[in-house]
Amino acid sequence: MAAVETIHVDGVWRAAASGAQREVLDPADAKTLAVVAEGGAEDTDAAIAAARRAFDQGPWPGTPVAERAALLRRVADLLQRDRETIALIESRDTGKTLEEGRVDVDDVTNAFRYFADLVAGESAGRVVDAGTPDVHSVVVHEPVGVCAMITPWNYPLLQASWKVAPALAAGNTFVIKPSEVTPLSTVHLVKLLAEAGLPAGVANVVTGAGDPVGARLSEHPDVDLVSFTGGLVSGTKVAQAAAPTVKKVALELGGKNPNVVFADACATAEGFDTAVDQALNAAFIHSGQVCSAGARLIIEESVRERFVAELARRAEKIKLGRGTEDGVECGPLVSAQQLDKTEAYVASALEEGALLRCGGKQPEPSEVRPATGYFYLPTVLDQCHREMRVVREETFGPILTVESFQTEDEAVTLANDTEYGLAGAVWSADTARARRVAARLRHGTVWINDYHPYLPQAEWGGFGKSGVGRELGPAGLDEYRETKHVYENLRPSPVRWFAG
Repeated sequence: MAAVETIHVDGVWRAAASGAQREVLDPADAKTLAVVAEGGAEDTDAAIAAARRAFDQGPWPGTPVAERAALLRRVADLLQRDRETIALIESRDTGKTLEEGRVDVDDVTNAFRYFADLVAGESAGRVVDAGTPDVHSVVVHEPVGVCAMITPWNYPLLQASWKVAPALAAGNTFVIKPSEVTPLSTVHLVKLLAEAGLPAGVANVVTGAGDPVGARLSEHPDVDLVSFTGGLVSGTKVAQAAAPTVKKVALELGGKNPNVVFADACATAEGFDTAVDQALNAAFIHSGQVCSAGARLIIEESVRERFVAELARRAEKIKLGRGTEDGVECGPLVSAQQLDKTEAYVASALEEGALLRCGGKQPEPSEVRPATGYFYLPTVLDQCHREMRVVREETFGPILTVESFQTEDEAVTLANDTEYGLAGAVWSADTARARRVAARLRHGTVWINDYHPYLPQAEWGGFGKSGVGRELGPAGLDEYRETKHVYENLRPSPVRWFAG
């Protein structure tokens, strides 16, 4: 299979300088889906140099806001034009269902349109009252400069858009490194940016591994900001590499997210059905490979057995298969490595005393098509406790752990007993209690009687080891800007501080 020129530097698509290539596998059957360029340090340096020139000497940073916003809207239109193509790429590359891929494209489109509208609606600056008519004082925002973007494999296009759209809206240039496991939709996005009229050198992409590409992006002195989404271990390395150059760093490092269910949420048949359905959605969408997955069910003891029994019954009926096939509800894990990790987490949980309510193994070959992919059955582990690895660590697989509580304070304590703090949910028919508990949860996003929806106009990010900085919302734009105070004396005169 011929290598695809997937490195984009200064407006030109090319192969890796070393000639190295990498096979991208279809997780549904473990067969080769594409061959891409395997970039290295030389390619990364070239891309950074192109982005540096485009920022220091090119037209993009000085392009009027209205024109930048117009380009983002053209990109949004192109995304919708290519919606089916991109959704198929995302489904085949990540293993998610085709419908999930379509939703991702729509969410990406909304992100581009949101940041276009946000930046276009801003004033020229914030006037500061200096207390005298002889001074004009204004606070303005300017682009950071060259941005390095390192994105994960679970939502490659979506996570790219959360970085690319605000960076371009603010007037930056960038180099993006998609996950080496799922690079294809990001390559397509960069092609759409060029088609929309983005000047050469503003958008650059290097496909390749975290070491050396991500490491070089993080440490390079000509990079002004690095934005990383991924695991805690890798994120820590990014921060360490960026520290000597004191560049801006934004990190989204996942979570171990509680889904707290009070008994009163299950008091009616409709309430019970909804809470169970949403618990399934929280834990098993995209095979649990979601940073905000509700992987910890924390349920009131009085309804625990009934709730978990029904949850397990429904989980056993989830239809696995290739994401492009009709009727499939859940695709494979993204890689053999992720499958091995999932098996290891379940094994450790059982050794530590968890009760397996369903799943806990790969499906039989007759139960899923194609039978050679990285599939794992949705798994519910009951009678879990905080000391278990599967409860403490982000598993990123179709694993739901169950803990129980008897009082509101105990529920809050359990929900906050984590190093992470990305997202969580509380279910209750008592509005006052739901809001009270939500206020006490130390998580960046808290849902009440819902799970997973987000809004591009609302900030996304976490507390604790879930990272630093925010994406989306006005704060997501501010990550890609520097703030400058311009103080103008309209009537300058001698100060006479020094007598001579």
